Amino acid sequence: MIFGLFKRKSGNTAIVERQYALLTAAARQPYLYTDLDVPDTVMGRFEMLSATLILYFRRTRGSARPGQEIAQEIIDAFFEDVDHSIRELGVGDAGVPKKMKKLASMYYGRLESYAAALEAKDAEALAVALRRNFHPDGGDATPSMVPLAGYLLAVEAQLVDVAEEAVETGQLHIPPAGA
Repeated sequence: MIFGLFKRKSGNTAIVERQYALLTAAARQPYLYTDLDVPDTVMGRFEMLSATLILYFRRTRGSARPGQEIAQEIIDAFFEDVDHSIRELGVGDAGVPKKMKKLASMYYGRLESYAAALEAKDAEALAVALRRNFHPDGGDATPSMVPLAGYLLAVEAQLVDVAEEAVETGQLHIPPAGA
């Protein structure tokens, strides 16, 4: 896009790209889709990346200024990635802003609902929120999402111990699922 030519460069580009790649890889772990009932669909991948980013942002909210700046640039990269993806799926230029607004609203809604459950360390409440978002059609055959909620709670607990240097250099690793 031509607008990318005029974007302000922060000097954190390599760090942001490295960290975003790590977060994306964590959200694409096959185990999440084969064993933890994450739907292997465009929206399932959006949901899983959103959940992974929420854990990352919860870890960086207490970071020093460089860590918080990187976190903001990562959310910007995420929404650029979403914009690119919806264009690839055939949404025309006129429909992109409306779709982006809806997806941004979805992301921030999940941030609120997951944060409440994560704060309380409430696996059941988190599973309910995950089930509602990952499997919106519901039904009796819809998975409980308790195993995914347990994994996300375990990841959050482990991220507390990640050194600030890993955040500031874009080397924060999400623990693997199923380990």
